[in-house]
Amino acid sequence: MTTSENVVLETSLPHPLFKRGKVRDVYDLGDKLLIVSTDRISAFDVVLPNGIPHKGEAITRLSTYWFSQTKDIIPNHIIETVDPRTVLVKKAKLVPIEFVIRGYLYGAAYENYKQGKPICGIKLPKGLQKAQKLPSPILTPTTKADVGHDLEITHKDMEQKIGKRMATYIEEVCMQIYEKASQRAEQNGIIVADTKLEFGTLENGELILIDELLTPDSSRFWPRDKYKIGEDQPSFDKQYVRDYLLSIKWNKQPPAPVLPPHVVAETSKKYIEAYERLTGDKF
Repeated sequence: MTTSENVVLETSLPHPLFKRGKVRDVYDLGDKLLIVSTDRISAFDVVLPNGIPHKGEAITRLSTYWFSQTKDIIPNHIIETVDPRTVLVKKAKLVPIEFVIRGYLYGAAYENYKQGKPICGIKLPKGLQKAQKLPSPILTPTTKADVGHDLEITHKDMEQKIGKRMATYIEEVCMQIYEKASQRAEQNGIIVADTKLEFGTLENGELILIDELLTPDSSRFWPRDKYKIGEDQPSFDKQYVRDYLLSIKWNKQPPAPVLPPHVVAETSKKYIEAYERLTGDKF
């Protein structure tokens, strides 16, 4: 296990490595997987040299919280929590699409909207402002790109890729999860602007929720008391890191620059605060 200043940057367990992602180290246990969330952080698709203290633990604990909150909507891959940053999960065949649910107009969707482009084939009403709440949430699926950025696809593309029945069912599930999570988060003073879900199928064909769920790495969480339509929103995620990297005019190519201590400390605080406010538990 590679650690530095109280952060876990890489693990080496006595099991075959299934995959080392930007944040997670995944080990193959036959019909199960062991997922360890490290403290690595990525921005603009590049992993940064620093880790963020407590980040792996915060996203694992938050994911398992949301998995338990949504299991009445759809089953998920969790078998058991091994420790605060490690979970044992069912092995599933990945549905090769990322499902992004947007309740607010922000980020890439807003950039497209400004240029008059539809978002994943969806035409939004005229006159919306940046960060405005949409008339109703929309599903904006993307491909899982092997190289470069994920690409937007339309609902029709999605049906062709995974079949009409599965596409319709997944959309219903996504909307139910988003609605439930949004209501719970709003009660705790947090807006879920958008979030990304991933699904897999078990050997018997059952569809389950996999990967992570409603964490600062896969969602935009905004403090409700600071929300202002038409402006950039402060958020409980990597935005603090992205803003710093933009301010030093980094070219978004590896190697990434080392983050200064104050950026690391602030980002760590944001992950912990997101966990505490969303769950109501002390970290």
